[in-house]
Amino acid sequence: MPRRRRRRRVGASPKFEVFGPSRDESGSEVILKVEEFEAIRLKDFEGLDQNEAAEKMDISQPTFHRVLVSARQKIADALVGGKTLRVKGGSYEMVSGDLESEMRDSE
Repeated sequence: MPRRRRRRRVGASPKFEVFGPSRDESGSEVILKVEEFEAIRLKDFEGLDQNEAAEKMDISQPTFHRVLVSARQKIADALVGGKTLRVKGGSYEMVSGDLESEMRDSE
């Protein structure tokens, strides 16, 4: 029996949930989980190293690396394949500051 998945901490919601080509002839879509979006935000946008980013998400560095690799593969698939990229779902806890948090768990 697999271990229960630990919720990842997410510090910012995406401002937009759907990105795509101006003409989406394929009709295909790639789903990027919210925690994958957060990994990209922390590592590539904020410029944190993997240890710092993993700490912010309250996960181990190897888990952070797996989430980041998955996110990058999905983004590459959407860009190269001309697919729509939709940010939604996952198992995460929305954290703003140190006081508030909102738990989410969806697929």
